[in-house]
Amino acid sequence: MRTEERLAARQLRAQRLWREEQMLVESTCVYAGVDEAGRGALAGPVVAAAVVLNGPPERWVFVDDSKSLTYRQREALYERILRDAAAVSVGFASAAEIDEMNILQAARLAMGRAVEGLSVPVGLVLADGPYAPVFPTRPLRAVPVIDGDARCLSIAAASIVAKVARDRWMRGQAGAYPAYGFERHVGYGTPEHLSALATHGPTPLHRRSFAPVRRACQATLGIW
Repeated sequence: MRTEERLAARQLRAQRLWREEQMLVESTCVYAGVDEAGRGALAGPVVAAAVVLNGPPERWVFVDDSKSLTYRQREALYERILRDAAAVSVGFASAAEIDEMNILQAARLAMGRAVEGLSVPVGLVLADGPYAPVFPTRPLRAVPVIDGDARCLSIAAASIVAKVARDRWMRGQAGAYPAYGFERHVGYGTPEHLSALATHGPTPLHRRSFAPVRRACQATLGIW
């Protein structure tokens, strides 16, 4: 497909997603898209992002579900979203909170924290998945959207911000725990990570309620 045809196809897709998003909102209120990253990792926080996009949709033609993008595409779009969106906020739930309340509730809390950190007030939240965020301080109307990162531009933008923000945070921890390779796997259960867990045991970043980490804890009780 030629460059011109590819761009035209992306413009049509952005327009279609924007129309669907507006149908979900059913109003002219300011709203945010919300998504999270890191639910399946063995270490580190779950990170959520809330994004309020500016129209027109053509401005966001290359925004897509973060899982469908390359590293370079995510990084470039992350900077673009931070620069051009009406508002962006990131929320965290720590490994300790994940262990205390379970990963689903921690992800919902991280999404709520992201929304409450926005610099503009919103009247509605479009949240990826079947569950609404948990808002720490005030109730807010939320619409769960299954496959939202593929159906709504604002949720797709949030998925990019959450993924890049979390990956950068985890890479920033690599110097403190050099034996684990966080700069490569950012906390996910790769063979390298599982081998490090078996050899060195868990760090304070690890989620002890997750089975591979729990087994490593049981095998290395003498070192933590």
